[in-house]
Amino acid sequence: MSQNDVRYLTPINIEIRKEKYCRFKKSGIKFIDYKDGNFLLKLVNEQGKILPRRLTGTSAKYQKKVGQAIKRARHIAVLPYVADMLK
Repeated sequence: MSQNDVRYLTPINIEIRKEKYCRFKKSGIKFIDYKDGNFLLKLVNEQGKILPRRLTGTSAKYQKKVGQAIKRARHIAVLPYVADMLK
């Protein structure tokens, strides 16, 4: 054994990531309502930016619909374009 070998008595805590899934496929949602501001707030961060697929687990098909719905909601002033501490 060399001095660089590190041995642990207990296994190292490796971060176990939760499995990502598309919430729209799982719930059977076909249409994303752009007038529902409370639901769309779950898909944006504190600054009002749309959360990416790699964080939410949304499929590509629904991510496009989410982006379109958020943009429409911004246009009719249901959601702000930019914000400080939105949530």
